[in-house]
Amino acid sequence: FIENPGALKEEGNTLFNAGDMQGALCFYTKALKLSHSQAESAVLHRNRSACYLKLEDYTKAEADASKALDADPGDVKARFRRAQALQKLGRLNEAFLDAQRCAQMEPTNNTFKEMLRLLGAQSQKKSVQMSSTDARVQQMFSLLLDPSAQPSDRQKAAQNLVVLSREEAGAEQIFRNDGVKLIQSLLGSNQEEVVLSALRTLVGLCTGHQSRTMAIVNELGMEQLCGVMGSGASAVSLAACHLLQVMFEALTEGMNREIRGKDEAILPGEMTCLPLRSMLRHLVEMMPASSVSGPGRDSAINLLVKQVPRKSQRNPDNSLTLWVIDQGLKKILEVAGTVPEMSEGPPLTDNSHMSCSVLLSKLYDDLKSDAERENFNKLCEEYVQHHFGRPGLESKLRAIQTVSVLLQGPSDVGNRTLEMSGMMDAVISLCASEVVCHQQVAVEALIHAAGKAKRASFITANGVALLKDLYKKSENDQIRVRALVGLCKLGSAGGTDFSMKQFAEGSTLKLAKQCRKWLCNESLPPTSRRWAIEGLAYLTFDADVKEDLVEDRNALQAMFQLAKSEDKTVLFAVGSTLVNCTNSYDVDKPDPQMVELAKYAKQHVPEEHPKDAHSFVEKRLMKLLEAGVVSALVCMGKQESPALTETCRECIARVFLALVERQEDRGTVVAQGGGKALLPLVSESTDVGKTKAAQALAKITITSNPEIAFPGERIYEVVRPLVSLLTLDCTLLQNFESLMALTNLAGISERLRQKIIKEKAVPKVEGYMFEEHELVRAAATECMCNLVLSTEVQQLYVATGNDRLKLLVLYSGEEDERLRKAAAGTLAMLTAEQPELCTSHWLEILQALLLSDSLELRHRGVVVMLNLMQAEKSLAETLMESEALEILSVLAKSTEQSPISRAAQHCLDKAIEYGIIKKPEEGGEGNEP
Repeated sequence: FIENPGALKEEGNTLFNAGDMQGALCFYTKALKLSHSQAESAVLHRNRSACYLKLEDYTKAEADASKALDADPGDVKARFRRAQALQKLGRLNEAFLDAQRCAQMEPTNNTFKEMLRLLGAQSQKKSVQMSSTDARVQQMFSLLLDPSAQPSDRQKAAQNLVVLSREEAGAEQIFRNDGVKLIQSLLGSNQEEVVLSALRTLVGLCTGHQSRTMAIVNELGMEQLCGVMGSGASAVSLAACHLLQVMFEALTEGMNREIRGKDEAILPGEMTCLPLRSMLRHLVEMMPASSVSGPGRDSAINLLVKQVPRKSQRNPDNSLTLWVIDQGLKKILEVAGTVPEMSEGPPLTDNSHMSCSVLLSKLYDDLKSDAERENFNKLCEEYVQHHFGRPGLESKLRAIQTVSVLLQGPSDVGNRTLEMSGMMDAVISLCASEVVCHQQVAVEALIHAAGKAKRASFITANGVALLKDLYKKSENDQIRVRALVGLCKLGSAGGTDFSMKQFAEGSTLKLAKQCRKWLCNESLPPTSRRWAIEGLAYLTFDADVKEDLVEDRNALQAMFQLAKSEDKTVLFAVGSTLVNCTNSYDVDKPDPQMVELAKYAKQHVPEEHPKDAHSFVEKRLMKLLEAGVVSALVCMGKQESPALTETCRECIARVFLALVERQEDRGTVVAQGGGKALLPLVSESTDVGKTKAAQALAKITITSNPEIAFPGERIYEVVRPLVSLLTLDCTLLQNFESLMALTNLAGISERLRQKIIKEKAVPKVEGYMFEEHELVRAAATECMCNLVLSTEVQQLYVATGNDRLKLLVLYSGEEDERLRKAAAGTLAMLTAEQPELCTSHWLEILQALLLSDSLELRHRGVVVMLNLMQAEKSLAETLMESEALEILSVLAKSTEQSPISRAAQHCLDKAIEYGIIKKPEEGGEGNEP
């Protein structure tokens, strides 16, 4: 270990010159910790400032340059670096003063003069912009405060304020001119558009700005903001929800990031934590409040889902989750147990129960220990037991409704509450109630209870007759459709196993036909039609049902229309149905020998339905594409709702992957927005879903023009998911497709290559160049062929003491033609750009390339030969003394003026120029050495 600050600084300088900024930063930081000299520390701070400038962390660059100047105000390099950092931070006046001082210290330095000129122009432009913005803000304020102004003019002024708030200059002017107080008065307006504009203006002020957010939260108060969100209007509630989410992110970013400059010094983490807890407390208190509207309550649940559980399990702190469970679990369960048809309880929407299930599931999954989970279970059991044990039917219905919601969320907790004494008996007896509301709650509980095979068998024995009776005899459509779904779920208990059917042959087809009939009946309410899709989600485990469904164009389009509707509870059912129809679920195919052993031992062996064969699946995919499945998936992925869970997103990713399996279908998927819809799925899904979405992106990138499939900046978002497929956890097919896609991207532009390098893909690609599978090995080498166009990658081959070049030479002599082409192409690129790599040690392999039957290999060989000859005269002499001269002479004499013959002639011309061979006489026999 180096313990000398001077030696550490020199090592840092070496790494800086080599372009390794992170490495240099590390050594400078270590040196600073050991340094006891003020002068030496000043130089180290100045050097570290240069690293931060390169890494685009301008706040830290400015801080380090200031520390260097504190020790030595005459350090012109440190002052110039501070000027550069200040310029990037938008503090133009301060940057101008530093640049002016630099120019005074070194009057002949043109760099300082140019920066001074540029800063002057930028300052002037900003000044004009600020004065213009100030005037516009004042104009908007005057209109909004004028009670005699026309409502339409005030509305337009409010909308203009939104536009201004999205620019930093406008946001700052609004904030400094007491704009928050004005906005507060607008929030009380009777005009919905004005309230929406006020909320959107606040979004502009708060986005990415912690100190402004703190001030706004303190001035407006969470009570008012939550009050606006809890209002009756759905659009206002959503806008307020978005504002609170932006506030959460601005505050939590301040808590999580490293200390940066003055902003963090004024607003330490403890201060930002207070408004966060206040926000959570108000959201929890909104849960059971009868004054809060249904959409407002859904928005509060949505915020808790997004902001409370940890974003990553690597973060050890789940204190927010524990706080919400401690302070608010019973309040959430009150919403879960509310039966809307009964007089008691807060107002709900069709999505409220599903949103509660998602929130409860997220909270439970975020717990770290058995003790925390046991406490969660205990609180839920106590709540259910309290209501179930009370006299009166309404209280028992509340308990059953709560169990239903738990079964859809943290199912382990739901199953424990369901096993409480008398619960299942009460559910089955209430199914026979003459009150529709009671029947509805009980049947839904029965449906959700049939999740486990053990319980499904119990209900098949005890509840099927009851459900059939309800379906046939009930006069209420809502009960009939739920009873139908119960039968569907029980009928699908065998899953995709063709041999495990609960009902008689043909029964599932009859159930599915009835579900499709309900689904297409537009006179029914969307909630009833949604249950029909729930039924199909279970029944489509049966391939006969899948075949019938894809043939029913009306049913498909009715399902897609519901997927695009405001009823978010349908998303998972649609996703599950499509996964089943496309066979995009994972199937573990058992080892044939193990199957024979199982048969011998008379154990059950799963069987695949004949109509789940590849040819049938392919036809189903074509039918779904024709019916418009892509636009439905795109709309589903855009939904802002807790119902769009990570599991639901995984379903969407699986279906997309199935849809792009055939190369000829990829253009259709991209044209209908599939490429764009896949990008969020690679970051917001389960681990499996992220991988499936990334693989779908890879397939699209391989065969489509990436610049058309992912226009503009979107193309750079594709790189990270592709690199994520280069791991041992992924299959070789996924590795191969990722390498092919990255090859395509790396050939487009240097900026894309830099993005690939930045994502640390190069070492991974190198690793796959050693893969045993020949296709993966060749794909990795092809990818490297395009990556070596970047100087940074070339330097890896130039660095002393590595065998990278030897591997390429070795591969250029392999039998696999694709690998040979890729390796020889990489050699051709490297020897053209880095002449110091050229050597005569490859002569035998080069001659083999020149004599190859493949024109492409021959061309690569002759280009490498030309690069070697141009690199150094002594190399050219060695080459011309070998058989290469005769081979090149033959290639140059080719009657066709091909790239090969021209390159061969250039080799001979170079040899003549060096004086190694003589120019042939007219009509002569050839070149003589």
